[in-house]
Amino acid sequence: MCRIGSIKSLTPLAPSAALQLMLPQQEGHDNSGFALVMQDLEGVFAHYKDKPLLSLACTPQGVQLVNDYMEQRGFVQAAQWVPDVDRRPGLRIEAMPRYIFRNYDYPEVYHYRSRAEREELLVDTRLALRELLERHDAGYVYSFWPDVLTLKEIGDPADIATYFRLWDDDSRLLARNIVAQCRQNTNYDIVRYAAHPFFLQGYTLCANGENTFFTKNKEFQKSLHRGYVGFESDSQNFLYTLHYVLHELKWPLRYFKHVITPLPLAEVETRPDRAVLTRIRESLAHLEINGPNAIIGLLPDGSMLTCCDSKKLRPVVVGFDDGMAAMASEVCGLNAIMPGRDASKDIYPNERELVLIDNDLAVQRWKQ
Repeated sequence: MCRIGSIKSLTPLAPSAALQLMLPQQEGHDNSGFALVMQDLEGVFAHYKDKPLLSLACTPQGVQLVNDYMEQRGFVQAAQWVPDVDRRPGLRIEAMPRYIFRNYDYPEVYHYRSRAEREELLVDTRLALRELLERHDAGYVYSFWPDVLTLKEIGDPADIATYFRLWDDDSRLLARNIVAQCRQNTNYDIVRYAAHPFFLQGYTLCANGENTFFTKNKEFQKSLHRGYVGFESDSQNFLYTLHYVLHELKWPLRYFKHVITPLPLAEVETRPDRAVLTRIRESLAHLEINGPNAIIGLLPDGSMLTCCDSKKLRPVVVGFDDGMAAMASEVCGLNAIMPGRDASKDIYPNERELVLIDNDLAVQRWKQ
């Protein structure tokens, strides 16, 4: 069983905060990997928030492939941060040769394009780089988006943190939003792309549990958007559905829960919004999920959300402290980073609820 967690803070935090949130939940993971997505960055990326940030792990050949591709398409490097890794012997990590986090200026012609056109360019570029690196077995590209950094690696989470010096609160890596998971996707092959959290076009998501409708979701999603690729994990379905409902259909967030866990037909018939709910069920039945799971998501505007399966077979808890909110699979994670909080105000979302925390840490709770 996976363990997931996230932090939203009014002041920037180092990745060590996410590690402290996750490691008390260690019995729920198997030391197979660690991954995080950081959004609303400060530190070394503070002055480049409007420039897309490329996050990748690759071979030396992969670096050259990426360099050539980006130069040919008119991207100009604006900044780069390369981790000063700790190569001490004995660390349990399957490290890649190179890790690069690089900001780019858009190609000159896109200086005059709309925001939507720029976003589509970033999606297409990431997909092209992924295909290029896969073809040469030369690496992995995780995200290419302004103000977002993604790191994924195979191994023991504590050792991965040591390798990347994530325990060091030295103000290099800072963010107001951090989503993390301390486990690889061990239901399938262990590959870096399978590690949660998953990212697409400003949307981040990780899940604790499994989706027994994986095949049904996957076959339908393949036809919906070019960015719905990979499917190395059944939990990627959740991200793609979140993106499809909010970004493609442009529906309000509250309908996301109705898509993934629709209400029983008998109950729908008694509701004043039955016409809408019936159409959702009829048109998007192949996006329904099943099985035990809990979801944590991060939206492009920085809002953080969580919800559970229709039977609440996986736990999740939300807690608050001065200037910070956190979500975790287990309350011991909150206890580690918020020992002085008022635990009576913790939120345990039920099976029909979606909880959203905005950038002011205000809470919205929607019932199906």
